[in-house]
Amino acid sequence: MDIHGKVAVVTGGASGIGAAAAQRFAAEGARGVVVADMNLERAQGVARSIGTQAIAVQCDVSREADIQALVAAARERFGQVDIYFSNAGFLGKMGGIDLEDALWEKMWQVHGMAHVWAARAVIPEMTKRGEGYFLVTASAAGLLNIVETAPYGVTKHAAVAIAEWLRIAYGRQGVRVSCLCPQSVATDMTKDGSGSAGHDGVLTPEQVAEDIVRVMREEKFLVLPHPEVAKYFAMKGQDYDRWLGGMQKLYAQHMGAAPTSKGP
Repeated sequence: MDIHGKVAVVTGGASGIGAAAAQRFAAEGARGVVVADMNLERAQGVARSIGTQAIAVQCDVSREADIQALVAAARERFGQVDIYFSNAGFLGKMGGIDLEDALWEKMWQVHGMAHVWAARAVIPEMTKRGEGYFLVTASAAGLLNIVETAPYGVTKHAAVAIAEWLRIAYGRQGVRVSCLCPQSVATDMTKDGSGSAGHDGVLTPEQVAEDIVRVMREEKFLVLPHPEVAKYFAMKGQDYDRWLGGMQKLYAQHMGAAPTSKGP
């Protein structure tokens, strides 16, 4: 897709990948950019940095009503939504199945249902026009999992699956769908060193935005700013049990326990 002249909505747009993408969409000639975030003040700062073709909207993507209001605000200001970047997310806490239900539920809302609710809000108009772009931020964890935090890895898998389904269902109706799966990026989420996916290098949000724009032009599905992820994903598919064994070793190292030789 050519971004020039299009209207883009970016959630989680007040910082990190979202802010960089919003600014890059504007640089590519978008006629309207909607910067959405829970932190309205920071979102307004990003919108001001872009200029008069940008507005800021406060939005909690864990609430469908907020997403509906966000899309309505975009339509009121710019007439339509051509690009929806469903980017908002959070890391949560480290831990496994012992973590509280409230955290799991919030993760399901933000990393799962938020994409569903956004698709409900914008895809019908995109299919009617025969053109649109829906971009989901998952994570390398959505393809490869992550040993430190079960809710994050599990719900980011859901984000990938939602994006896949949307591509399958609407790809022949003019709706392009892509899924962003980076490893570590220098954002507020990773500034404390959390996460296990940083061994292939920490990218800047601007580098990620560059890859987003490139893949949107090519209209491919996966956006992989860390090219190593494609290799790991292929290894997973070629020998799932061996890959699980490697992940078990990583988990044992994370927990400070020596890996056993029982099973893969």
